[in-house]
Amino acid sequence: MDNNLAYIHSIVTGGTVDGPGVRYVIFFQMCPFRCKYCHNPDTWTKNKLGIKTFDSVFSDILKYKNFFNFSGGGVTVSGGEPLLQAGFVAKLFKKLKDEGIHTAVDTCGYVEITEQVREVIKYTDLFLLDIKHLDETKHLELTGKDNKKTLEFLQYLYKNNKKIWIRQVVVPNLTDDDNYINELISLLDNYRAVIDKVELLPYHKMGEEKWKKLGLKYELNAEPPSAQKMKHIRQRIEEAGFEVLLS
Repeated sequence: MDNNLAYIHSIVTGGTVDGPGVRYVIFFQMCPFRCKYCHNPDTWTKNKLGIKTFDSVFSDILKYKNFFNFSGGGVTVSGGEPLLQAGFVAKLFKKLKDEGIHTAVDTCGYVEITEQVREVIKYTDLFLLDIKHLDETKHLELTGKDNKKTLEFLQYLYKNNKKIWIRQVVVPNLTDDDNYINELISLLDNYRAVIDKVELLPYHKMGEEKWKKLGLKYELNAEPPSAQKMKHIRQRIEEAGFEVLLS
């Protein structure tokens, strides 16, 4: 596909959880991961019914410019994995910056840092970087891929002084014990200069029905973490000197 077309799953025009302010959130199709807790497995592969043109997307975004200005919001690309369609995103973000609109990328970071990806990074104000697991083996079991590219992407953002929100899904028996939180804090400390916030996302089962409808077996046997557990983790990370968002 050329940079004038994109595979898009859906669009939310009043998003408040994918970056600052009121946001226009574009969920792109395709993802390199197969996370066992994914609540949007219908974004994993391409569907031609979701193809949209650059002009249609850009012109629709401009309708909401006053809301962005009033709330300090902007445009967030998510997925799936938006950087798999980096050419389209780079072209879109360049035009948005010409309009003075804030840009954010929600990404798993599992991408090659190509020229098009570097262009996206150049025109991005904020990265929401999803950390699935810090242990390479457990990351592989959880997502189907290792975590090397994600950590390399984090390092690249750091070297280029890009603002980051780290997103961590809290899954009981996977990413919720004190040892894991200690490792997470150690990682965060290395990138303190660019980490603006840490967002904790409690695991939930809201995507389980989608898996069934798609004929997929939902294998993750876990219950959502308790409010007490989430509060404890939040306090640990705040004590380490980071601002924490609890979704």
